[in-house]
Amino acid sequence: MSHDPYAIRPGERAVTLPDRVDAHLVFIGRIHTPFTMRAECPRQGRQDGPLCRIEIDAPWREGLKGLEGFAQAEVLYWMHQARRDLVLQSPKHNGETMGTFALRSPVRPNPISTSRVAIVAIGEGWVDVRGLDCLDGTPLIDLKPEHCAFSPPRN
Repeated sequence: MSHDPYAIRPGERAVTLPDRVDAHLVFIGRIHTPFTMRAECPRQGRQDGPLCRIEIDAPWREGLKGLEGFAQAEVLYWMHQARRDLVLQSPKHNGETMGTFALRSPVRPNPISTSRVAIVAIGEGWVDVRGLDCLDGTPLIDLKPEHCAFSPPRN
């Protein structure tokens, strides 16, 4: 039995997306994870999750300088295969209908997601991390060091 991950569940409502485009994002790399289908992705990343690699595109690689001093980072990424038209959603884990902005679902008008990750290793043009919940090949929007009292610097 094949399950359509884009099918509308009872209680959900889609809207027509506007023609207007307000922003131009520049993807700075790609994220590589073991997840090839949405059903394989965890609901949220965990810092004891599988090892994932963030590849930074050549023009942006110098931006990694100094990141080695941090144990954690915040990763912002574009959930490129997510629906963008649902205003009401009914998560399969509870079936309760809620507004999109009351959920952490990847289904949103602008499918930007964020995860706090543990930095495992850094190389030339890549960062290995744990804590992601996205599909293999997900476009990277940004990578920011996480300044946390409970996160000692990596040295």
